[in-house]
Amino acid sequence: MSVTEITETRQYLTFRLGDEVFAIDVAKVREVLDFTTITKIPRTPDFMSGVINLRGNVVPVVDLRLCFEMSKTEKTVNTCIVVVEMLVDGESNVMGALADSVEEVIDLEPEHIQPPPRIGVKIRTDFIKGMGKRDTQLIMILDIDRVFSTEEWSAFHGSESAKPLAELSA
Repeated sequence: MSVTEITETRQYLTFRLGDEVFAIDVAKVREVLDFTTITKIPRTPDFMSGVINLRGNVVPVVDLRLCFEMSKTEKTVNTCIVVVEMLVDGESNVMGALADSVEEVIDLEPEHIQPPPRIGVKIRTDFIKGMGKRDTQLIMILDIDRVFSTEEWSAFHGSESAKPLAELSA
């Protein structure tokens, strides 16, 4: 969905990665979890933190800071996991994303959202749905379905992700 397709006020969950504020459409957010034990999976990309057990389901967790070429997320009292539902090749997938902190749910009017900046043809910004303006603050609105390319997702999304633990041991 591009900025021009946003014709009504929408709600976004805002969160911090370093000094920057990002947002995801609340319709894509399943829940926000306190930081929990993450089981590392060998031979996965650096941005893949591992997997968590979410009520009997194995859910992959990524470090968004590493995805965006920032330093690795350091665990603090505010570090959390934002569990989102994203579409990859038309298939729904559940994934956790580490965030330094979750801020709030905000309403953004369409007139307060501008298209993402055009930085050049070699720099990938297709994962940014738009730039929200709130007072003097700019908020990067992520298109969570495009944060990872199909190749990146398939690199760490095995057939075992987000399946019940009972199915994995069978």
